[in-house]
This record gives sequence, C-alpha cells and structure tokens, in this order.
Amino acid sequence: MSISPRSDFRFWHRLRVRWAEVDMQKIVFNAHYLMYLDTAMADYWRALALPYEAAMHQLGGDVFVKKASVEYHASARYDDQLDIGLRCARIGNSSMVFEGAIFRGDALVVTAELVYVYADPATQLSQPVPPALRAIFEAFEGGRALTTLLVGDWETLGQQSTALRQDVFVQEQGIGAHLVWDADDAGAVHAVLCNRLSQPIATGRLLQHALGVARIGRMAVNRGLRGSQLGREVLLALIETARARGDTEVMLHAQTGAEGFYRRLGFAVRGQVFQEAGVQHIEMVLPLLSEAE
Repeated sequence: MSISPRSDFRFWHRLRVRWAEVDMQKIVFNAHYLMYLDTAMADYWRALALPYEAAMHQLGGDVFVKKASVEYHASARYDDQLDIGLRCARIGNSSMVFEGAIFRGDALVVTAELVYVYADPATQLSQPVPPALRAIFEAFEGGRALTTLLVGDWETLGQQSTALRQDVFVQEQGIGAHLVWDADDAGAVHAVLCNRLSQPIATGRLLQHALGVARIGRMAVNRGLRGSQLGREVLLALIETARARGDTEVMLHAQTGAEGFYRRLGFAVRGQVFQEAGVQHIEMVLPLLSEAE
C-alpha cells in the first residue's frame, strides 16, 4: 500500500513498547507489529459501538483474517510510544480490506494491509457482508453518528433497559434479580443508548429523590464497550433532564470502582462507603446551576 499521512485515519490506538517485544538489537520483533495491529482492530470494533460477540451473533456470521501484509519503514524500540491508525479502505462482496499505519510521533514505522472475510462461523465459508454491517463501516469512516440516545418512560424503554441490566448486574456482577428491578422503574425517566444494530449498550434512570433533588441509578454499560464514553452520554442526558425540570441537585450511589468516572463529571463524595446489593458504594452529589446562574 502507499504510505498514508496521519490525517488519512479517523481511528487511532496508542500503545507503548515493552521489553518482551524487543530482540537483542533492542528493536521490536517484526511479528509483533501484527499483534499491535490486531489489538488496534479490537478497539476499532469498540469504536463502532459494537460488542463483537453479540453483534456477530445477531448478524449470523463472523470475520476471519484472509491475508495480512506488512511493509517496514523504520524500527520501534523499547519504551517507544506508538500510534496505530486503521481505516476500512473498501468492502467487496464478502471481503473487507483495512489499511493500517504505525507511527512514532510523525515518523512512519510500518504500513499494512489486512484482508478479512465475512463467513459462516461453523463452516468458515464466505458469505456476503450484511448490509447493516457495511452501513456501519461506511458511517464510521464518514464521521457519522453510530449511536442513538433514547429518553423516555419504562413502557417505552423497559425492554432495552432490562436486557442490559440482566447482562451487567445479574450475569456479570451476580446481583440478585429482585434487587435490579423495583416499583420505581414505572415512574422514572429512563435513558438507553443503542448502536446501529439497535442493541442497547448503555442505560440509566432518573428518579425524584426529594423536592429539587434528582437521583440517578441503574447505570449500566456493556462490558466490552466500557471506556468508550457511552456511560458519560447517558449520564449527561439524565443530568440535563433533571436540570430542565428544575432540580438543584443530583445524587447517586456509585459503585466504588466507578467513583473516578463520576468525579470527572463534577460529582463529589458525600459520606462513607457502604454496602448495597452486596457491592461497595459511595454517595456522590452534583449541584445544578440554572442557566441564569
């Protein structure tokens, strides 16, 4: 492939070279660059807002590497920080061609072409790329939105929210189902973020805790997509809903592992750590200012 400038890529993955990846010459083993590209490809799927296994199951296929070619332009060394750019260059009937480039700063280290085939997962025989998947690649490379945020009542969004809560709270965290749903759902405002396959990937709810005080809860993000700012989008939507109805404070019970996430959005700790549903939590609050203030 021709050498591509950094500006050609919308998607980027960053990593740092470690000792185990270098040889006696203290440069990266040639084969490790394919590992770097494969790691970046996993994050490319995350950038599409697609939980890989669930997405492939819904589409009825899987993606297999057919060919990988690498051209070396320079060497990376121990402790170098590398940036990996990937782009979907073209989609055929059953094939998907990706171009990749690895940079150290502005210096080009490696270029690559990766050819994948969409196929039946049982027989590994190729089959046409589904139109829905083709459209997702095209939307991402074209800079268009990959998710849709829905805000509404339980009757409208309960099914999507239930599916995600089941996966995150019951299956992943082992919380009893009787603690995951309650009567408050019927009167709450719910937010659900869906990807382009209409799969729910993040959710939360908003209650009226007291006069002027909103309470956010049941925040859940698909396990494979955490760190992709999806929970942030849901949380901000619920905060704006509280502000719009005149609330002056938002409070929530954060799992202690998520405390940093809420702090970065302005929440502060109030009180001590406590147990809730068998998990350590901390109360956190966010004052809301009116537009006039």
